[in-house]
Amino acid sequence: MSVAIYRLRPGSIAEKKRLRPGDLLISINGNPINDLLDLDFYAAEPRLTLELEREGRRRTVRVRKEQYADLGLEFETYLIDQERSCRNGCIFCFVDQMPPGMRESLYFKDDDARLSFLFGNYITLTNLSEQELDRIIRMHISPINVSVHTTNPALRVRMMRNRFAGEALGQMKRLAQAGIRLNCQLVLCPGVNDGPELTRSLEELGALWPSVQSVACVPVGLTRYREGLCPLRPYDKAAAGETIDRIERFSEAFLEAHGTRLAYPSDELFLKAERPLPEEEYYEDFSQLENGVGVVPLLMEEFRAALADLPESGQARRVSLATGTAAAPFLRQLVKELQTKRKSLECTVIPVENRFFGESINVAGLVTGRDLLAALEGLDLGEALLLPSVMLRHEQDRFLDDVTLEELRQKAGVPVEICEIDGAQLLAALKG
Repeated sequence: MSVAIYRLRPGSIAEKKRLRPGDLLISINGNPINDLLDLDFYAAEPRLTLELEREGRRRTVRVRKEQYADLGLEFETYLIDQERSCRNGCIFCFVDQMPPGMRESLYFKDDDARLSFLFGNYITLTNLSEQELDRIIRMHISPINVSVHTTNPALRVRMMRNRFAGEALGQMKRLAQAGIRLNCQLVLCPGVNDGPELTRSLEELGALWPSVQSVACVPVGLTRYREGLCPLRPYDKAAAGETIDRIERFSEAFLEAHGTRLAYPSDELFLKAERPLPEEEYYEDFSQLENGVGVVPLLMEEFRAALADLPESGQARRVSLATGTAAAPFLRQLVKELQTKRKSLECTVIPVENRFFGESINVAGLVTGRDLLAALEGLDLGEALLLPSVMLRHEQDRFLDDVTLEELRQKAGVPVEICEIDGAQLLAALKG
């Protein structure tokens, strides 16, 4: 197999060696190049032999460089290869709960091990061939983030609607035996994979420690677009509390035996159970932030640390901060603490009700532009409107429903400032 070079970076090693766009890169040091992982791994050496093809003729180019120095090759896609889509039909899949008519990229179900390593995406392992598994072990690609959901093979087949889903659990054991670090995720559905099944999953994942480094336990997210899908119910206060208790019985015993909790309920479970969130020490190294585990406690810790160094005098400023309904009470508390130290700073926290997906979806990252505009209507926003960056897509130019940031600015009538989900940066944005 070969991959076509799309472009050369100016002044790069590849340009100096007179490679051209359109050249086919066949191998490096005799190793076939199929995608970005192959390229990065084999091109890291200081001495390289590139085998190329141009207009049907093979040629060899030898390169001497510093170890890890980049060759300067660019390809038509980031991965060089195409992204691999999910082959499962999970009963809780959020993409299946999206309404029609949204941009095409929102319906793509990613299940690509390479993106797991590069960007922290979670994979189910059902898409992983023996050849790819061997490559992960050979290159010692680590960590890998795995959507496990249950360690019961038969239940996993039913939940993921893939007859190979149970067999894929064996790949975790092979990865663990090879020393590959694994972060795991359990999306919990009431009456399906919680209760005794959750205890089983935690105990069997715990048996793979220390290769399994952490387990996030996240309640299923249900939108109002579930017609024709598997009947599922959301967590209520009692069920969420029982689930937290079950996780903590396991994690406390594991902490005593091994010095780490290993498994953590997400912030959302604590909110659904109407229980206070744990202190930051509970979360150890905050290894599961991407699954909403410890996000709020970390934000509050960072904010208070930055607030301790804030001078009491400063310019007067009056702003608004929009967020999802889940985070609003915590942000109001932080604003209150800020105003006890600097009375010249005022901030109105605006919780945005999610009418688009349904009220049970309460996080800022799933707020749409139309719901945001509805929440802002008729309000005095002050000098500026602050928005968490997670409300916008990666390019930071539009919301999930394709309302653009420019449209919001025009209708809000005030400057719109984007801030990261970080306590110190939030305080900096508030004080301008």
